[in-house]
Amino acid sequence: MRVSERGQITIPKRLRDRFGMRHNVEVEIVPAEGGLLIRKRSAADHPVERVYGVLKRAGGADELAGGTDDYLEELRGR
Repeated sequence: MRVSERGQITIPKRLRDRFGMRHNVEVEIVPAEGGLLIRKRSAADHPVERVYGVLKRAGGADELAGGTDDYLEELRGR
């Protein structure tokens, strides 16, 4: 494989098929020992999934008592 002038690479079809890299699948490139690692992003890697727990109350309740609107009003100090 070669890196194009625009920094693009083409993953061979046999590897895309083997690892389920279909059209529009998000990947990430991370430094690894001896080079770079290309891997599919999982749902847990999505930025929203990483901060999901922020919306839970400190008291351990998994849902907001009054709903999202009440929570936003509380945040705004109203």
